[in-house]
Amino acid sequence: MNYFKRILFFSFIFCLSSKINAQFISINDQKTPQQLIENTLVNSSCVSVTNVSGTGDTFTPGKNSFAYFNAGTSNFPFKEGVVLTTSTSSSARGPYISNQGGGDDKWQGDFELNQILGINSINATVLEFDFVPLTDFLSFNYIFASNEYQSFFPCSYSDGFAFLIKEAGTDDEYKNLAVLPGTNTPVSSINIRPETEPGYDIKGAPYPGCPESNENYFNGQNKNTSPVNYAGQTIIMNAQTALITGKKYHVKLVIADDRNRFYDSAVFLESGSFSSKIDFGPDQTTLTNYPVCFGESIILDTKLPAAYSYKWFKDGVLINSENSPVYKATASGTYKVEATVTASVCVLTGEINLEFAPEIIANNTKLIQCDDDTDGTSVFNLTKAADMIKNNDAAILNKGYYESLADAESKTNEIAAPEKYTNKSANQIIFARIENKYGCFKTPQITLEISGKTIPNQNPIPTCDLDNNQDGFYQFDLDLQVTPQIRTGLPTGLIINYYLNAADALAETNVLPNIFKNTIPFSQTIYARAVNGADCYAITPITLVVNTFDPPAFEEETKSLCKGSQIDLTVDPAFSSYLWNVATNNTNSLITVSEAGDYSVKVTNEFGCEKTKKFQVILSEPAVITGAVIKDFSGTDNSVTLQYTGTGNYEFSLNGIDFQDDPFFANVSPGVYNAVAQSKDNCGISNYYLLYVLDYPKFFTPNGDGINDVWAIKNLDQLPDYRLSIFNRYGKLLKQMTQNSPGWNGQFNGQQLPSDDYWFDLIFTNGKDIKGHFSIKR
Repeated sequence: MNYFKRILFFSFIFCLSSKINAQFISINDQKTPQQLIENTLVNSSCVSVTNVSGTGDTFTPGKNSFAYFNAGTSNFPFKEGVVLTTSTSSSARGPYISNQGGGDDKWQGDFELNQILGINSINATVLEFDFVPLTDFLSFNYIFASNEYQSFFPCSYSDGFAFLIKEAGTDDEYKNLAVLPGTNTPVSSINIRPETEPGYDIKGAPYPGCPESNENYFNGQNKNTSPVNYAGQTIIMNAQTALITGKKYHVKLVIADDRNRFYDSAVFLESGSFSSKIDFGPDQTTLTNYPVCFGESIILDTKLPAAYSYKWFKDGVLINSENSPVYKATASGTYKVEATVTASVCVLTGEINLEFAPEIIANNTKLIQCDDDTDGTSVFNLTKAADMIKNNDAAILNKGYYESLADAESKTNEIAAPEKYTNKSANQIIFARIENKYGCFKTPQITLEISGKTIPNQNPIPTCDLDNNQDGFYQFDLDLQVTPQIRTGLPTGLIINYYLNAADALAETNVLPNIFKNTIPFSQTIYARAVNGADCYAITPITLVVNTFDPPAFEEETKSLCKGSQIDLTVDPAFSSYLWNVATNNTNSLITVSEAGDYSVKVTNEFGCEKTKKFQVILSEPAVITGAVIKDFSGTDNSVTLQYTGTGNYEFSLNGIDFQDDPFFANVSPGVYNAVAQSKDNCGISNYYLLYVLDYPKFFTPNGDGINDVWAIKNLDQLPDYRLSIFNRYGKLLKQMTQNSPGWNGQFNGQQLPSDDYWFDLIFTNGKDIKGHFSIKR
């Protein structure tokens, strides 16, 4: 029982090992260079290979640095092929493990590779052979892999591969086909690398890192599941070149390390990819941005003898009755040819994918321009036809305008300033070039025609200067005020634009805004351009006139209306029309009104300009003086303020002779006054109002000389009843007087009182009380 268990265990381990091994490529380094070249790399009856040789690792017993490889079930891109390494080729088998690699210091490099890469190589592996191509094109596929793709090595070490070819038996220089597409840059670990960040090497020393270089050709870093034992590798690269059919060429395939034997590199060559092929050039499709233009045809030329046998296929279907070395393709599809070389089993093939671009829809058109001087020439804006000629297709590009078809087709002598092109003859034809994004083109025609249409002479367009500054500048609404007149008698649908001068109108530059304020006072000529789509119908001048209207004495006026009467409101009778705001719609220069209020009249002059004058009519009536505020017993500060009622404009007087606008009177002398107010609007006078302004003497001299012997208040006898008491400084009553008293003579009980200050107290029956003092001077 234990025996069978052991058998099952080892069987399981063997199967598991086989499954794991199948994940990596297999290596057979026992094949000769002749076998590798003839049976693997070339593997075609169409290529005659001779003079095969190989050199490489001679320091590892029983091993070679060139070998056959097979992808097995791994994910390696090539099913099988030839591998060249810089160490024993068996080390190329996966998985990837980070080791220093092998090689030998005595294993030399290669002179030609040193020249190409600019390195001092070591551990070079070389396969060489001669061959004779049956076609004029050669290509093969390869992948470069290297253990330099770690640490800082891609920044400094340029392991590399070269595919060298030259005519056999000559001293010609080799041409290297292992280059980056479209360049002469050789394939190496320096020229194809990812970005390397700064870091530390295995000895702990820092390194600065370096930027990426052509990283789009780098397939990425490998992991420990990689089918090959290299840190990183390129994408599938293709080497190709043109050849001369029947000539013998010598090929040298070489790979080597840069400077030291560690961190090996390899190149994997795809089996059967080295072949003479019929080259029709790259695919012409929208994916390559190079499809065949609509309406064109492509000549697929094998460039082989007519004696060969040919089969042509479209999308895998044989095209009957086609046995020629040349085929004319006129439709999209994948085209393939099989050419069997006469008296041989060699079948040469060529294939190309063709896609025809959609048709460019182009329209011939014409531009009609106006002629400002009737000489048959004018300035055309050719770009106005840009959308019409390409059928308004935004994806189609305008690529210039040309005076001849040949120039348009060859894109030469393009018109430098198409937006201001002067025609050279009547109905001249200009050729435009329009292209799709692939460069396919058409050349629609643009006929340049001079318009024969005219617009009748235009009447001036007047307006009135309606702002407060009558300077002859005012705005026009061109669409509303001008366009309707211009369109009279013209076809419908025309668009009218306006310009300051004829040159702008012709060139369609500096178009005026619709609300336009003249730039020349009073009268200015502008130019109207009538267009029909992109075409000019006609250009005509039109004069804009700004009429001013600033009549004199037209300020707002205030009028007074006496109560119960009427007045006339009038303005200059020389205007063209009048319109009052009163309900009667009076249209005369004068109206009579009998009521107060706001009145206005709108007058019009001969140009139809309007001006409005306003009247404010204020009711006026005689005033009624109702009282007076009197400040008296104040000397020069005596004053009177008359109180009154009434509506109107009044002036006032205390004596009926001297009038003033203010009812307040200052510096009024003592006396009796008959105050009155009269209307300044001649609407009558008020009632008379009697008033008294009193004052008292500040001293008197009772010395018997008949002058100022008695102290008395003037006009006191005309006032209402009162009692006047006089006191000495000690408050002793010395004298009392009434309306009938003649005054005080300065005596008390028949005795003269001394010079001194005395006080009085004047009390009216209405309660008014006035106190003061005076002096006796002897």
